[in-house]
Amino acid sequence: MSNFAEARGGSAQRVDTLQIGLVAALIALAALAWGLTGSTTEGMDMGPGSDLGSLSFYLAAWVAMMAAMMFPSISPMVRAYALIQRHRNARRGLGEPTVAIVAFLAGYLLSWAIFGLAAYVAFNLVRGLDIHAFSWEQGGPYLAGAVILAAACYQLTPQKDACLSRCRSPLDFLTERWRDGADGALRLGCEHGAWCVGCCWALMAALFALGVMSIAWMVLIAALIAAEKLLPWKALANRGIAVLLVVLGLSVAFAPQRVPGLVLPSSSKAMQAMEAMGGESTSAGPMGGKL
Repeated sequence: MSNFAEARGGSAQRVDTLQIGLVAALIALAALAWGLTGSTTEGMDMGPGSDLGSLSFYLAAWVAMMAAMMFPSISPMVRAYALIQRHRNARRGLGEPTVAIVAFLAGYLLSWAIFGLAAYVAFNLVRGLDIHAFSWEQGGPYLAGAVILAAACYQLTPQKDACLSRCRSPLDFLTERWRDGADGALRLGCEHGAWCVGCCWALMAALFALGVMSIAWMVLIAALIAAEKLLPWKALANRGIAVLLVVLGLSVAFAPQRVPGLVLPSSSKAMQAMEAMGGESTSAGPMGGKL
């Protein structure tokens, strides 16, 4: 366990070139992913209940979206992992842990890809039920608002607190779970990704309720995730986000036309987005009007 003690001391004493380079690389990758996400989803925001497109399109867009939204927030975990791995490599006469870091990030994205796939299946199963009561002209706004309110409630649960605590304590997580090698890095990344999914899945559900193809809503959710993971005031950030989600959920349910940036599924903008997605279905899907 000396590697972890040295990592704690080293991280408190200095920020070396590896750490600076890692943060810069994560920010650059996130910026690149934001650009890719923006170009991929441009003009496709149909608001709540947006069509997800084909599975291949969705998965590619989803992984890029997760890199854009999450990489800044996980920088403390990646830095801690790199610092520990560097100490271990130095003792063995090995070089910089570049491969291990890449494997860790790959594992992290893999966990989110699995969640995204599950969300895709569940979302399309619900849409396939073709429940008219959930169309936007009927109960769609209440359904979307309820999903956002459920996300607000989850913010205050012990499960959320447990997952968020692990995301905010990189060295504690790594001390408990450490595995050597590239395969160990991949598994560590998957495990951290799983805890991150446990922490943020409800916020992602809120994103689906607001419009998963909307860059503006992606930015908001990413900012909320970063706030609760990076700000020093954990409880304040957590409860502040819950309050914000309550206000947003009630607004979507009872006054959706007044929510800035919310595309109404029955609007001309949503119809244009449907054409951009190549939508030809005329069935009334949940929250989505004639989709």
